[in-house]
Amino acid sequence: MAATEQEQFYALLGNLLSPDNAVRKQAEETYETIPGPSKITYLLQAIRNNATPEEARQMAAVLLRRLLSSAFEEVYPALSPEDQTSVKSELLLFIQLEVQSTMRKKICDIVAELARNLIDEDGNNQWPEVLKFLFDSVSSQNVGLREAALHIFWNFPGIFGNQQQHYLDVIKRMLVQCMQDQEHPSALNDSCYQNDDSVLKSLVEIADSVPKYLRPHLEATLQLTLKLCADASLSNMQRQLALEVIVALSETAAAMLRRHTNIIAQAIPQMLAMMVDLEEDEDWANADELADDDFDSNAVAGESALDRMACGLGGKLVLPMIKEHIMQMLQNPDWKYRHAGLMALSAIGEGCHQQMEGILNEIVNFVLLFLQDPHPRVRYAACNAIGQMATDFAPGFQKKFHEKVIGALLQTMEDQGSQRVQAHAAAALINFTEDCPKSLLIPYLDNLVKHLHSIMVVKLQELIQKGTKLVLEQVVTSIASVADTVEEKFVPYYDLFMPSLKHIVENAVQKELRLLRGKTIECISLIGLAVGKEKFMQDASDVMQLLLKTQTDFSDLEDDDPQISYMISAWARMCKILGKEFQQYLPVVMGPLMKTASIKPEVALLDTQDMENMSDDDGWEFVSIGDQQSFGIKTAGLEEKATACQMLVCYAKELKEGFVEYTEQVVKLMVPLLKFYFHDGVRVAAAESMPLLLECARVRGPEYLTQMWHFMCDALIKAIGTEPESDVLSEIMHSFAKCIEVMGDGCLNNEHFEELGGILKEKLEEHFKNQELRQVKRQDEDYDEQVEESLQDEDDSDVYILTKVSDILHSIFSSYREKVLPWFERLLPLIVNLICPHRPWPDRQWGLCIFDDIVEHCSPASFKYAEYFLRPMLESVCDSSPEVRQAAAYGVGVMAQFGGDSYRPFCPEALPLLVRVIQSPDAKAKENVNATENCISAIGKIMKFKPDCINVEEVLPHWLSWLPLHEDKEEAVHTFNYLCDLLESNNPVVLGPNNSNLPRILGIIADGEIHEAIKHEDPCTKRLANVVRQVQTSGGLWTECISQLNADQQAAIQELLNSA
Repeated sequence: MAATEQEQFYALLGNLLSPDNAVRKQAEETYETIPGPSKITYLLQAIRNNATPEEARQMAAVLLRRLLSSAFEEVYPALSPEDQTSVKSELLLFIQLEVQSTMRKKICDIVAELARNLIDEDGNNQWPEVLKFLFDSVSSQNVGLREAALHIFWNFPGIFGNQQQHYLDVIKRMLVQCMQDQEHPSALNDSCYQNDDSVLKSLVEIADSVPKYLRPHLEATLQLTLKLCADASLSNMQRQLALEVIVALSETAAAMLRRHTNIIAQAIPQMLAMMVDLEEDEDWANADELADDDFDSNAVAGESALDRMACGLGGKLVLPMIKEHIMQMLQNPDWKYRHAGLMALSAIGEGCHQQMEGILNEIVNFVLLFLQDPHPRVRYAACNAIGQMATDFAPGFQKKFHEKVIGALLQTMEDQGSQRVQAHAAAALINFTEDCPKSLLIPYLDNLVKHLHSIMVVKLQELIQKGTKLVLEQVVTSIASVADTVEEKFVPYYDLFMPSLKHIVENAVQKELRLLRGKTIECISLIGLAVGKEKFMQDASDVMQLLLKTQTDFSDLEDDDPQISYMISAWARMCKILGKEFQQYLPVVMGPLMKTASIKPEVALLDTQDMENMSDDDGWEFVSIGDQQSFGIKTAGLEEKATACQMLVCYAKELKEGFVEYTEQVVKLMVPLLKFYFHDGVRVAAAESMPLLLECARVRGPEYLTQMWHFMCDALIKAIGTEPESDVLSEIMHSFAKCIEVMGDGCLNNEHFEELGGILKEKLEEHFKNQELRQVKRQDEDYDEQVEESLQDEDDSDVYILTKVSDILHSIFSSYREKVLPWFERLLPLIVNLICPHRPWPDRQWGLCIFDDIVEHCSPASFKYAEYFLRPMLESVCDSSPEVRQAAAYGVGVMAQFGGDSYRPFCPEALPLLVRVIQSPDAKAKENVNATENCISAIGKIMKFKPDCINVEEVLPHWLSWLPLHEDKEEAVHTFNYLCDLLESNNPVVLGPNNSNLPRILGIIADGEIHEAIKHEDPCTKRLANVVRQVQTSGGLWTECISQLNADQQAAIQELLNSA
C-alpha cells in the first residue's frame, strides 16, 4: 500500500477528531467512501504504528470495532483467507505488545467483536487461536495479559461457543487468578486504581449468574470488595460496584453468604457510611419541586443495598447486626447520621419484618421523637420511616399505634418551618390511612377532617399568593385517602371540601400545576365513590363537565402529562358511581383511553459502549442479555398504559352490554398485549378483559360472540404455554377457564385440545420436577431455615398454578362432559400421581378435586377410572388434612348424586367414615368446619339419591342434629332442599311423634337465616318460608314453636317470611 495513502488516512483520522464541525463532517463523509476491506487495512496500520498520536490510534481502534460490529458480513468475508488469518494473529500480537492500558483495552474490544462474529450457527468458534490466547493469558505472569483475558471475556462471555465445560473452567481460573495473585495482590485491585471497572463488573456478573464459582475463594473475594468499598479515594461508581458484588450474592447465594457473618457484619457499616454521604443544601427545606433521587449518589446506593441485603439474607441475621449501629447513629449530633439511621430503619422493614414486629413498640416510640428534631431533613426521614412502617407492618401497625401516629403526623403537617416536611408528613398519613381498618379511623374523623381542611385553606392561599403547591398536592391526596377508607362516613364532610376541590380543577390550569390538578381530580372521584351516588349526584354533572373539558383539551396534553393517568382512573370511578348512566360519556372517554392503552414503548438493542452514553435519567432501563449487549426500554408511559388497560377492564365489568360498541376495538388491542413482556400489569389486564369482553358481546348474538372467541382463543392458549411470571400465568389460566364457561360446549377444536393438552401436561410435569428440585436444595450444604422459607414460598406459588390447572379442567368437564374423557386420558397418569398417599396434601387435595369434577360431570362413564381414584378417595375421608377430607367428602356426595348405579356399593362403605369425621371432638373448629359440613352434606345426598343403600330412618335423626350448615353455602342449599323434601312429604322421622320436632326444625331454619346460609333469591328460600307458613296456620303449635326460639331466631323467621 502506498505510503501516501496511509498518510492521507492519518490526516483523515486527525480531522475526524477535529473540534471544528465542518472539518469533522467533511472527514466523516470521506471515511464513508473508503471500501470496507481497505478500511480494515488502514485502521490496523494506524493501530500498529506507535508513532501515530495516541488519540488517533484510539480512534482507529474504536472505528475498527464499530466496522466489525455494524458491517461484518460486508467487509470481513471480502478479505482473502491469508488476510483474514493475518488480521486475527496481528490483533492478538498487538495485545501482547501494547504498553498503554487504555489502548490495550480498546484492542481487546476489537478481538471480542471479531470473536462474536466468528461463532457459527452450531456454536463452533472459528478462531481457535483466541481461545488458546485466553487459556495462556489467564496463567501468564504478566498482569496486563491477565486483565486483557478478563476484558475480552467480559466483553463477550459467549466466546467459548459450544465448549461450555472449558468455558466454565476458564472463568473459574480467571477469577482465581485475580483473587490469589501473589506477586500482584490483585488484578482487581490494580484495575480499580487505574480507573477501570471491567474486572469488578465481571465479578458482579458472576455473583449474579454463577455465584457458586466464587465459593472456593469467597473469603478473599469478599475481603477485597469490602476494602475497595471502604476506600474513599475510589470513584463512587467503583465503590458501589464493589458493594454490589456482596449485595448480588445476598440475593443469588444467600445461604452461602450467611455463613460469612464476619463479612456481613463489616458490610453493614459500609452501607450505613455511604448513607451518611449527603450534601448540605440551604434551599432543601422549602423547595417546591421534588428533585429526582440522584441514583449515582452513595446515599441512595447505600440505602438500596441495605434494603436488598435485608430481603436477601433475612432479618434473623441482619437485625441484630444493624440495630446497635442505628441506635448510635440516631444519637449522633451530626444531622446526617440521624437522617441515615432513620432511612436505614425504613430500608430494612421489608427484609426484617418478622424480627421487627416484636420490637415495633420501642421503634415507633423512638422514631416519633424525631418528628421534633431541630433539623428538617431528620424530621423528613422520621416521616419517611413512619410511612414505610405503616405500609410494611399494616394493618397491625395501624391497630397498635393509631392514637400516637395520627396525632403526631397531624402536628408535623403544621410544621411551618419546612414545606418538604409538611408534605412528607401528609404522605406518611396517606400510607397510614390506605391500610387502616375503617372502624379504627372513624373516631379520629372529626379531628382529621378539621386539620386537613384548615391546612388546605392555608395552602390554597399560599398557592394564590406565592405559587407554592407541594404541600397542597399531598393534602389533597390525604383527603382522598381518608374518604376512600371511611366511605359513607365521609358524607357529613362532603360539602366542606367539594367546592374548594372543584375550584382547584377549574383554575389550576398552568403547566406547573398539572400534578396538583391531576391529584385533585383523583380526590373528587374518590370522594364521590366513598359517599355514593345519592350524595354525589348534586355535583356529578359539574364534575363530568370539568372532566369533559379537560378531556377535549386532552389532545393538547403532552404525552408525559401527569393528568392523563389521573383522568383515566377518575373516569373509571365515575363509571362505578354512575353505573349505566355513564354510557353516554363513552364516546368522549374511549378515544384518549385507547390512545394511552396503545402506547408503544421505545426499545433498543445496544452494545454496552452505546449504552453507557444513554444515561438512566433519560428514563431508560436496561437488561443485559449477555454477549456485551443490552436490551433497553424507555419506561415513560408504561405505568399509564397499564392503568389504561386496567380501566378498560373496569368499563367492561361495570357496563356489560352497554360496552358492546367497543368490544371489537378493545379485543384487537388486548389480545396482542398478552405478549407485552415489558409490564406484568398490562398482561394481567389483557387476560382479565377476555371473559368480560365475551360477556359484553353476548347481546350481539352467537355468531359475533364466536368470532370474538376465535380471535382470542389461540393467543390465550399460547400465553399459558409461554408466560414466564407465575403471578401473571395464574391470571391467564383463570381467565381462560372463565372464557370456556362463557362459551360452553364446542368452543375448542381438535388443534386447541391438542395444544392445551400438551401445555397442561407440561405444567403438571414441571410441578413434580420442581418438588424434586426443592428436595435436592434441602440436601445442599448451605441449607438453613431461611432457605426453607423461600422453598415454602416457591411451593405455594407452584400449588397456586396447580389450582388453576384444576380450574381449566373443571370448566372443560362441565362444558363438554363425558365427550372429553378420551382427551383427558393423556393427563390421567399425572393426576393419579397427585393423589398418591406420599404426596404433599395440596397435591392430594387438588388431584381429588379433579376426580370429583369427573364424577360430577362425566358420569356414568367416569366409573372406568374408579380403579385409580375410588380407594384413595374413601381413604382420604379421614385424612389428617382438612382440605383433603373436604375434597374426598365432596367426592362421595357427587358419587351418590350423579355417579349412577356402579357407585352404589361404595355409599354404605363411606357412611361410617363420614360419621367418624362429623363426630370427632374438634369437628367444628375453624380449620375443620368446611370438611365437616361436606361430610354432613354427603350423608344427606346418600339418603336423598341412594336411599336403598343405607337405613335412612336410623341415620335421619343424627343428620338433623348436625344441622344447619352455614360455612359452605353451596352445601347448605343442598341440605336445606333435602330438608324441605322431607318436610313437604310429612316424613314421620323428621316431624317426630305429634310434630314434636317442629320447634327444633324452626330453630334450624332460623339459624340458617341468621348465618345467611341461603341467598334470598334462591328458590329454596321460598320453600322454607312455605314450611314456616304451614306451621303458622296451626294456631297452638305455632305459639309453642315460637316460644322456644330466642329473640334473634324469632326476628330471623320474620325476616324470612318478609323476603319470600
